[in-house]
Formats: sequence, C-alpha cells, structure tokens
Amino acid sequence: MEMVRALIRPERESAVIDALEKEGFVSLTKMHVFGRGRQKGLQVGPITYDELPKVQLTLVVNDEDTPKVVGIIEGAARTGNIGDGKIFVSEVSDVYTIRTGEKGL
Repeated sequence: MEMVRALIRPERESAVIDALEKEGFVSLTKMHVFGRGRQKGLQVGPITYDELPKVQLTLVVNDEDTPKVVGIIEGAARTGNIGDGKIFVSEVSDVYTIRTGEKGL
C-alpha cells in the first residue's frame, strides 16, 4: 500500500475530487493548508505573499493503483502555471480499521 499526498490549488479541489470519484477512488482525507514552494511564495507588485493557500488530499491505495491515482490528480489539477502543487508518495506498512480491528484496506 502507498500513501498519496497531493498539495493542490484550492480552485482545483472539486475537479480533482470528482475525477478521483469517477474512477472509483472515493476514500480520502482533505485539509486546507498554507505553504510555499521553491519560488518562496508569490510577488504581486511590491507585496510578497509567502504563505499560499493549498488543499492537501491524502489517499491510501494499493501499490498497483498508485500510478493511476497520480495521473488522475495531475490531469485534474494541472493549470500549467507556477503553484499547481506537488504529489508525494510514500509506503504504508499497515492499515487498521478502528471499528472492526480489521487489518488492510
């Protein structure tokens, strides 16, 4: 299993979630966060915004589904402009359902 964490533009949130749901990936966690990338924020005239709003989507999927999920997120989140976001993928060793104690997805 792998955890996919995507930091995306807030205005692309609905499009990404809809695209994931359409392909059967309905389980996710969503958080509104602030941050910046390599460009250290955004400069508009004399004002620098160094913490930009983003939405973090977190999904845990089977290893074989990871490339598909990453592709769905990239396709729905991409605007072609700086600040489109990042996707991080990491290994998950175990998952437990609290209600039942069941192990695995």
